[in-house]
Order: sequence, then C-alpha cells, then structure tokens
Amino acid sequence: MRSRLRPAGILVAAVATAALVNGCSSGDDWSRPHAAPTAVGALGAGFVDPTAPPAPEATVTPRPGSWDDVHPSKGYRVVLLTAGKDPQTQTLVNAVTDWAEEENVSLRTVTATKPHEFVPSISKAMDLAPDLIISAGNDLIDPLTVVSPNHLDQQFLVVGAELAEPTANVTAADWTGASFRGEGLGMSSSYDPATFTPERATRAVRAGVAAVLHGVTGIVLWLD
Repeated sequence: MRSRLRPAGILVAAVATAALVNGCSSGDDWSRPHAAPTAVGALGAGFVDPTAPPAPEATVTPRPGSWDDVHPSKGYRVVLLTAGKDPQTQTLVNAVTDWAEEENVSLRTVTATKPHEFVPSISKAMDLAPDLIISAGNDLIDPLTVVSPNHLDQQFLVVGAELAEPTANVTAADWTGASFRGEGLGMSSSYDPATFTPERATRAVRAGVAAVLHGVTGIVLWLD
C-alpha cells in the first residue's frame, strides 16, 4: 500500500511546488520585459498651474486632494529604500507599503542599517531597475545628494524630507515639521517628530507619486 501512495504524495508535493513557483514568477517577476508606466487619472485643479509649470527646485503647495484621482498603471515597480528605526521613519515605511498594497503596486524593499551601507543600498535599489525609488529616512538624504545627480534616468521620491538642491529626477513631499535637508544645513521649518502622522505620510506618498507619474519632478511638494 505504501508503494502506491508514495508516488501520489510526491505528485501532490510537486504540484504544490509548481504552484508556488508560478505564483512568484507571475507579474511580480522583474526580470521580464516591462512597459513604461503611465498615470491613470489626471491631476486636479490646483496641483500646479499648467500654464506656468514650476521651475526646477521650486517649492509648490498643491491644493489638498488634487492628486486623489491619480493612480499608477498596472505593473508599476517601486523600490522602498529605507534607513532608520525611529518612529518617524517607520510611519513613512508603513505609508508606502499600505499605498502599494492598495494600488496593487509591485514593491520591493532595500533597507540600510549602518552608515557604510547607505550609498550601496541606493545602488542596490537602482540595480533592480524600478520605475520609482521612494526614500524614507533622514539618514539617506546626504547619500542621495551624492548619488542621484549621476543617475538622471532614475526617478526618486523623497517623503518626509528633501534634498537641498534636487536634480530633475528627485521629487520631495514634506510639510512643516518634516523638512530635513542634510547634515549641516538648516531646516526650512522646525523639525517636529509629532507631525509624522499616518495621514500626513499617506498624503506625501500619494501626492509625490502623482507628481512623478505626470512628469512634475525636481520640485518640493509642500503639503500643509
């Protein structure tokens, strides 16, 4: 009896294994060809003035909710690049992961835990060839300032902080109390950890992605 049941058991296990492999290698397989992402939905009135696009490095204050109708196209690939265990960074990380789940975004995470890992972590994120890298954590600002100008074909979104002099491929979304610009540089507002609420972090992610999808990049979105 055991000799007849054993092949059946092996067959069941093989089928289960094949199902797992197929599931992992479906639309989430980043090695496959990938269509350029597009924006699903338009920016609402008050996001920016279409007759006078913001200048590079400008700070703009979009009308609340003017980004609500914008969503990424199917198969949008995002790397969450993060460093830091502080509550503020964790709030940002949660906002990105929740948004990715809600929007059915293909998300991968690269985490740096030590200073010597910061620059290599950016390289690792870029090596995955995502449509967008979202950075969460003040520790990554100075490394991004060094790396991002040399990779203008890669789009970055910084949430809860900003680069002092962003290139056209770096967009930031922050608010009063969340405007770290790098070591040795003054804040554009007083830093206040209490302002890092889930609601603000979610707005930053959604508004920032909407801007990137519509090509409104290289600026700071001020979301107060």
